[in-house]
Amino acid sequence: MAEEDDSQEKTEDPSQRKLDKAKEDGQVLSSKEMFVFTGIAMGWALISSIPFYGQNMLNIWSDLFILDHPEMLETLWLNKVKSIFWSFILLILFTGVPMLIVVLLTQTAVGGINFAPKAIAFKGNKLNPIKGLGKIISIKGLVELGKSLLKVILLFSIGGLFIALYMPQVLPLAQSTLNQSLEVMLWGFQFLLGAMVVALFIIAVIDYFWQRHTHMQSMRMSKKEMKDEMKQTEGSPEVKSKIRRMQMEQSQQSSRQREALEDVGDATAVIVNPTHFAVALRYVADEGGAPVILAMGKGVLAERIIERAKEHHVTIFQSPLLARALYFTGNIGAEISEKLYNAVAVVLAYIYRVDRGEIMPEPEVVLPQDMMFDEHGQAL
Repeated sequence: MAEEDDSQEKTEDPSQRKLDKAKEDGQVLSSKEMFVFTGIAMGWALISSIPFYGQNMLNIWSDLFILDHPEMLETLWLNKVKSIFWSFILLILFTGVPMLIVVLLTQTAVGGINFAPKAIAFKGNKLNPIKGLGKIISIKGLVELGKSLLKVILLFSIGGLFIALYMPQVLPLAQSTLNQSLEVMLWGFQFLLGAMVVALFIIAVIDYFWQRHTHMQSMRMSKKEMKDEMKQTEGSPEVKSKIRRMQMEQSQQSSRQREALEDVGDATAVIVNPTHFAVALRYVADEGGAPVILAMGKGVLAERIIERAKEHHVTIFQSPLLARALYFTGNIGAEISEKLYNAVAVVLAYIYRVDRGEIMPEPEVVLPQDMMFDEHGQAL
């Protein structure tokens, strides 16, 4: 059976719960080519901004070779080292911080930033050479090969085109000034990087959609997995159906109990507990049969039954055990349980004689052991 379940075709889109669980295991959507594109694009932007701060950087570099205080040579070298150190710190911050921000924003846009301790754990199957060979000789390996070939073709084509177009401007640089040479080289390098950024963008878009496709394919679920997950999250359909059925029955019973209040005036007696439970009984000797339950309820409904009984001058008899037994074993419109015949007969006989004006003590109501219940319907 387990083999049959595992062989089911996975045709269903992954649920949000499975995607969240995959994130916990470190399986998130990512694209190497998108990182390459955004990194090169940020580098191109930083190089394009060189004209705005390049002069200051050259001034700082030239100051390192100026000995303006020969008499302080013993301490001058230390000041120069400090200046070099802070220059490198500023350069790292200027280039490193933007690159770090770009990397974080790229992952956020592609698959979201996710910290998964499980992904750091050692996995022995990663060292399996056969499994590694299977990854190389697979559709995924072929796609990676295709992307690499596409990058080589595009980037080499762009480089060759750049050399062909820009070489006439590079050759005369030997006769130009330093500023002119730097300006030509800067603009040429910007143009080359810009063209490469466009090519990498095309590759990154292709890689993103391919990685998204393969990621979602790996997350697909079979119909049995969907059903099992639904049971875990929302409960078994059979249990939910049973709960709904019980709720519906409880609602219908409450509705019948409210409607039965109108019949309390026709009751022969009302058995109470003394306010928590109330059961209205009707018994006419000439009609034959056992006493019938006209209305019953507990809590608020019991109080309303007692009020109706008082309004219609129906005799109220207090017997907690009998009231609970009638409530938990009877139904509205049905005869009482056979096991309660004797107890109810004793009570009705007492009520009949009291209603005729006789004065007599209340009888002791005796119930069978299996007809004794607590307030929650549990057998005593």
